[in-house]
Amino acid sequence: MPDVLDASPYDALLLLSFGGPEGPDDVVPFLENVTRGRGIPKERLKEVGQHYFRFGGVSPINDQNRALLDALRKDFAEHGLDLPVYWGNRNWAPYLTDTLREMVQDGRRRILVLTTSAYASYSGCRQYRENLADALAALEAEGLELPKVDKLRHYFNHPGFVEPMIEGVIRSLADLPEDVRDGAHIAFCTHSIPTTAADTSGPVEDHGDGGAYVAQHLDVARVIADAVRERTGVDHPWQLVYQSRSGAPHIPWLEPDICDHLEERHAAGVPAVVMAPIGFVSDHMEVLYDLDTEATAKAEELGLPVRRSATVGDDPRFAAAVRELILERAATERGQDLARCALGALGPSHDVCPVGCCPARTPRPAAAGADSPYA
Repeated sequence: MPDVLDASPYDALLLLSFGGPEGPDDVVPFLENVTRGRGIPKERLKEVGQHYFRFGGVSPINDQNRALLDALRKDFAEHGLDLPVYWGNRNWAPYLTDTLREMVQDGRRRILVLTTSAYASYSGCRQYRENLADALAALEAEGLELPKVDKLRHYFNHPGFVEPMIEGVIRSLADLPEDVRDGAHIAFCTHSIPTTAADTSGPVEDHGDGGAYVAQHLDVARVIADAVRERTGVDHPWQLVYQSRSGAPHIPWLEPDICDHLEERHAAGVPAVVMAPIGFVSDHMEVLYDLDTEATAKAEELGLPVRRSATVGDDPRFAAAVRELILERAATERGQDLARCALGALGPSHDVCPVGCCPARTPRPAAAGADSPYA
């Protein structure tokens, strides 16, 4: 990193996330936002909302984003990076359009976006870019001067994202009973998506069986498993598994599901499993319910010892990684070159999503990419 932390030409960072309900009355309206246009009846949404109601109708994601905001602002202040940080959500307050309007009214003209999704996929990248385009269109209709918006590259293999997960897996292994510890398997968990969406994730040249989505997760899993072996002296078998499927039964999604995987490992005589949620930035609802509640209950039913390792959350190393990504991108925009940090075999991701990257089933405008209507 340079001695002087220069973020120019950027004058603000926008943390862009999914959002979540903050009370029982918010749950159904939130789910209506998430599923808008799909024609899902309210009664069905109430059924789905039971995951939230059992936690008081509150998703932890908003508080986790507040903690990340604090961590980013603290890191920036301690290192002399003068860059204000804003926060907007896709599906709940503070809504993206409102935040972007606030940024424009504050005079922000060059905005970098950090999404709380580390990997390439339609729902994890392009859909956020579509949300940005929708927000910019709304501001344009209001007659406001539009800022130029860019998105930080995928950070799935940045050391500041991976290192906390390595340590989390090692801590979880150490927490297992000694007689099952060395034989424990590691289940690297991420969100399942339709196989068609996985196959077309990432740039066109990465399309194929699982696309960039699966390839990136597998690369991170290998890095973590190798580091665990080097630091503990034990080679733990591992597998990439999936969770949180929500689609129609007739549509193929990525498998195996974590609960099915636990049954298979138990039947094979595996003595214990560590579930490592590498696909998630923080311990939001899908981690708390699908892993800590549902998968853990399945393991208890089987009599299989399990531990769930921590997500990155507001770890100071992740905040430092975001700072490094900002300075890296700013230098590129100024025509300079900074070393790009990346672990594993895939190298650093692209700055600008190319045409054909993570396409939608129905084409829609998407900002902050090579096909953006807002240059």
